[in-house]
Amino acid sequence: MAETEEYNPQKPMKTSKQHNILPIWGNEQTMNLNPLILANIQGSSYFKVHLFKLKTYHEVVDEIYYQVKHLEPWERGSRKTAGQTGMCGGVRGVGAGGIVSTAFCLLYKLYTLRLTRKQVNGLLQHTDSPYIRALGFMYIRYTQPPADLFDWYVDYLDDEEEIDPRAGGGGPTTIGALVRQMLIKLDWFSTLFPRIPVPIQKQIEQKLAEHNRTVSAASKPAANFRGGSSAGAASYSSGRMESDRREHDDRDRRDYGDMDRYAKDRPAKRDDKERERNRDRDRDRQREKDRRERDRDRDRDRDRDRRDRYRDRSRDRHSQRSRSRDRRHR
Repeated sequence: MAETEEYNPQKPMKTSKQHNILPIWGNEQTMNLNPLILANIQGSSYFKVHLFKLKTYHEVVDEIYYQVKHLEPWERGSRKTAGQTGMCGGVRGVGAGGIVSTAFCLLYKLYTLRLTRKQVNGLLQHTDSPYIRALGFMYIRYTQPPADLFDWYVDYLDDEEEIDPRAGGGGPTTIGALVRQMLIKLDWFSTLFPRIPVPIQKQIEQKLAEHNRTVSAASKPAANFRGGSSAGAASYSSGRMESDRREHDDRDRRDYGDMDRYAKDRPAKRDDKERERNRDRDRDRQREKDRRERDRDRDRDRDRDRRDRYRDRSRDRHSQRSRSRDRRHR
């Protein structure tokens, strides 16, 4: 009996310690980031010099507070994708890079610290900046097993704190809508989140639908850290989810062009290829026209030189005959 009393108090402590350690899902070397984005992060002076000096979790959180203004992987206007089709640009990030954002540099810096469960929850519930919270949600999306994502996000599905994830602004949303977007969408601006297996994705969508029905029936928000308005939570139905999907796709097409992400984009891709071929054909025709004009100019100059040389020789011969005639008359 005494042994049982000594053992039981120790068991919760051991479980709590193990529970605080977060597993890393997927590729532990890359954090499941796009290779181009990761290469730009590791090669940036901001990450190698400035962030290298930050050694603690709280220092990195302070840096997020002061430096992060959006959640896109590239700084605005630093990446040119116009004219790139297929695997050469757009969402897959295979083409030319740009200036990697401070948000993704700090996200990877957090990964190098190997955050504990308590630290991640501290990010999600931070009161100073919505961008600190958003990087916490992104950290979970990139590093945690897909089967655990809904459990991480469920308490924040109806969070009404406002945030603008777009570089340069113009796309205000809420933390709740952002979290839902991470659960139902694979793409994140010009990059991709890790893929969620189809069976797990279906389970997530079913849980989202059930959550929406529960919130609508109760006419009050789900329990979350921020609280929020009951009207906003109750109105977030599956119809609004589809509306958010369409709005997200429209914004991506406007900023990054039609990308080869879905089968429905293939006609647009063929049109782009046809336009590219037409541009190449017009360019070749212009080059041929310029070459012919240069050839004509060269022939014209050559003929002019011949005529000038002929006149010079004729003038010389005439001068020589005149001198010979003068000598004979003497």
